[in-house]
Amino acid sequence: MILYELIDYGTLKLIWWVLLGVLLIGFAATDGFDMGVAVLLPAAARSDVQRRVAINTIGPVWEGNQVWFILGGGAIFAAWPLLYAVSFSGFYLAMFVILAALILRPVGFKYRSKRPDPRWRAGWDWALFVGGFVPALIFGVAVGNVLQGVPFRLTDEMRMIYEGTFFGLLNPFALLCGLLSVAMLVMHGGAWLALKAAGTVGERGRTYGSCAALAVIALFALNGLILWLFVKGYRITSPIDPNMPSNPLLKTVTREGASWFANYGKYPWMLIAPLLGFAGAFGAIYGMRAHREVATLMSSTLSVLGIISTVGLAMFPFILPSSIDPRSSLVVWDSASSHSTLFNMLVVTAVFLPIVAAYTAWVYRVLWGKVDEEAIRRGEETVY
Repeated sequence: MILYELIDYGTLKLIWWVLLGVLLIGFAATDGFDMGVAVLLPAAARSDVQRRVAINTIGPVWEGNQVWFILGGGAIFAAWPLLYAVSFSGFYLAMFVILAALILRPVGFKYRSKRPDPRWRAGWDWALFVGGFVPALIFGVAVGNVLQGVPFRLTDEMRMIYEGTFFGLLNPFALLCGLLSVAMLVMHGGAWLALKAAGTVGERGRTYGSCAALAVIALFALNGLILWLFVKGYRITSPIDPNMPSNPLLKTVTREGASWFANYGKYPWMLIAPLLGFAGAFGAIYGMRAHREVATLMSSTLSVLGIISTVGLAMFPFILPSSIDPRSSLVVWDSASSHSTLFNMLVVTAVFLPIVAAYTAWVYRVLWGKVDEEAIRRGEETVY
């Protein structure tokens, strides 16, 4: 027996769908608070010393947190080549904007304190703000467009044709999803500042983080209501074999109102995801007001997990629906790599993902503790 036949093809596809979700949630839960702190920089830190406090709470860890982003992109490329081809081609300009904004972060971190000129530092502070706000917004906008369907189709030769524009992505529902994404990460950033920053910066992190958590609750509920009432989901109407070859054109798909909620009726246990989204945000509010810092960060992390999982579970098995040709929609069962590729990648992931997770946990343990203004003034144990 060939080794990769130990796990059937359909099970491997499902495993890699779960792993992709784990990587995306890992990115949002770690690099998410980096972006949240950057968005809060102008409001939570109003002097140069206070901004250095905020920056130094994430300075030692932000580069490592981006590993999850790279792993997610690599997993899409290797495990879901059709998803990679369609999304990275169709969302090319959006991806370019995200990468340009993300590039501002390392440059801002490295160059901000090179000169004492207040205008120089203020300029880099705004660059850091843009580097946090723009990716957070566009990631949410992308999710909103995926829920509505992306304007692409596949020819009989499996050539992708994208018929949308960059500004077409900025529709009202997608922008609401973008605002939810920003609020979610600002809440997470506020929880991080409450944990890691001493004094005024930490207190402001609690204040603004609580406000962001309230916005998360309101926007999460509002987006769910709009999705229920006004956005048509997708449903596979033909028999589909989980072990089928990777050809999206072998199925038939229809669009129906509220069909994104069908999984929750069929599998009630999935309701845990949206409940976690709401409960985590409420828990973050309580934790911030009660000064329970670790519990606050854990609650905001659970909210992030719940919100992202809500989308993934609602769409399953769809991963990228097509608004102009539903038959071209990509689902878990018809857009994955080969059986052997998925198995070999799973073996590698089983070895290296625990190493990455263990190293990340060790780094956070070593760097545990608060950053305060006095330490910044003395220049002790600071990176930026």
